[in-house]
Amino acid sequence: MSADATGHAAGDAPRERLPLGDAARAAAGRLLDAGHETYFAGGCVRDRLLGVEPKDYDIATAALPDEIRAVFPKARGVGEAFGVVLVRHGGHSFEVATFREDGPYHDGRRPSEVRYSNAREDALRRDFTANGLFEHPRTGEVVDFVEGRADIAARVLRAIGDPHERIREDRLRMLRAPRFAARLGFELDARTAEAIRAHADELASVSPERVGDELRRMLSHHARARAIALIESLGLDGAVFGVRAPARERRRLEALESRGAALPAGGWTTVLAAWWLDRLAAAGGGAVPAPTAPTCTEFVRSVRRRLVLSNHESDALASALACREALLGPFRSWPIAARARTIARAGFDAALALVAAEDPALGAALRAEADRELPARALPAPFIDGDALVKAGYRPGPAFKRWLDLAMDAQLEGRVRSAADALLLVAAAAETDGRSPADHR
Repeated sequence: MSADATGHAAGDAPRERLPLGDAARAAAGRLLDAGHETYFAGGCVRDRLLGVEPKDYDIATAALPDEIRAVFPKARGVGEAFGVVLVRHGGHSFEVATFREDGPYHDGRRPSEVRYSNAREDALRRDFTANGLFEHPRTGEVVDFVEGRADIAARVLRAIGDPHERIREDRLRMLRAPRFAARLGFELDARTAEAIRAHADELASVSPERVGDELRRMLSHHARARAIALIESLGLDGAVFGVRAPARERRRLEALESRGAALPAGGWTTVLAAWWLDRLAAAGGGAVPAPTAPTCTEFVRSVRRRLVLSNHESDALASALACREALLGPFRSWPIAARARTIARAGFDAALALVAAEDPALGAALRAEADRELPARALPAPFIDGDALVKAGYRPGPAFKRWLDLAMDAQLEGRVRSAADALLLVAAAAETDGRSPADHR
């Protein structure tokens, strides 16, 4: 087996981890050296033209999958029906795709067949002109079959060819358009926007998993408020909430966006909560009519189904909304123990972010109080636990939880200061219940 210029056997990836761009150029160079027309493709080319360092590189080539494996014997197929092979090189993984053109689309997601083709046809099948560019990995020459460079210079997001046809091929492109436009700071081409509005209702036929994935990406980016404004202006919000927004309000969303690149507490589900609250405020003129407003529980149940939220995401969303209601309501009048338990909830800081977006002064005051009362956002280690009660002679049963909660409340309020004090408190509670340790032996 021959060795390449780095001293590694042909077909073997270098063992040292290279910088991402160097690894991508080295991988693409191996295909070029084997005689295959090869380019960087899509987002990495767009980002470089925008002066942004790419976070990943896709490689497009005239080499067929078997020819790619001849160069990279350890490559594995990840979408072989579409000519996509995963190559590991220089400590990084790259998707290497054979140039193709797509056959008819029958399900609004995937072509019924693909045909291996050439670079031009491969560019024409892509979604937006900004994503349809190629770049020679050695010379840096940009190959542009779709006038993408002009659109990038003009900061316009435009569908390649007929926007209606691009949408019919993959309806999720309607949601990708506002995500890319917001993230890149581009204006959405008028013909593309008009086509999206015409097909907006068809987004409901896209699998909720795919819609949810797009929303996660969109709401995790600092341009989230603009993305949401585009979604609503294009009529796509019905796929998220089941109904289009009759009015517009951005107060909470824009306040969260002012934080910059950092996500608010609780991550993207906090942004989702702010979006819903803005919609409610817009629909009700600031006060939502009770007969038409869904409860927080109904909203979480609905959006969980529509976006296929994980258990963790659903719990985070529900907890943030519940804590927010408490913070805007009776929280400040509660006993110290009840306040501490709320502060220790997983959704508390997310709720604080929502309250601060609605009322900055109140949010700041509540944060100061929480930082003073429970800065770690976690309850202290309890003086006693179930094992301590068993050792004291109590048999485990339904009363354990209530007794331990009483002991923790007293600990939080400073009424007990040791395990011995806590056991005395439990003994008094047990006696009130008409029980003693002997009754449990």
